[in-house]
Amino acid sequence: MRDAIGEAQAASARGDVPVGAVLVNPKTGRIVARGGNAPILLSDPTAHAEIMAIRDAAYKSENYRLTGLTLYVTLEPCTMCAGAISNARIGRVVYGATDIKGGAIESGVRFFEQSVCHHRPDVTGGVLADECAGLLKAFFKARRKTKSPLSKNAAS
Repeated sequence: MRDAIGEAQAASARGDVPVGAVLVNPKTGRIVARGGNAPILLSDPTAHAEIMAIRDAAYKSENYRLTGLTLYVTLEPCTMCAGAISNARIGRVVYGATDIKGGAIESGVRFFEQSVCHHRPDVTGGVLADECAGLLKAFFKARRKTKSPLSKNAAS
């Protein structure tokens, strides 16, 4: 999770929401792919940290199935990311902070509990949750102060 936090910090430094992800081979303990949030940088609403790491791992392995890998991500995945995790057949998801508004594992639609979900990874939530949430809180607090385009008050 510490490496995912590093990816989140890098995303924040680029001006994107600080969410980071790493995919790990649990047999070797080696990181096989990394990703940080990049929707703003890439002008791509699908460029979530999880998607970036999944794309990187699939490209490197030349396989869209990532069976057996563990995804560490600093924020509870959204519905889009949960679908990608399921489609990639990732074996385990470990996340930090719960996302009450946008999360889809513990919060919201609980994607992996739906009958239409064809692959359900093992899930562990709340790992270094306070640290992961702190990155997000600090980022959005700073954005509110500067009234950036991500802020609700940008137009006023």
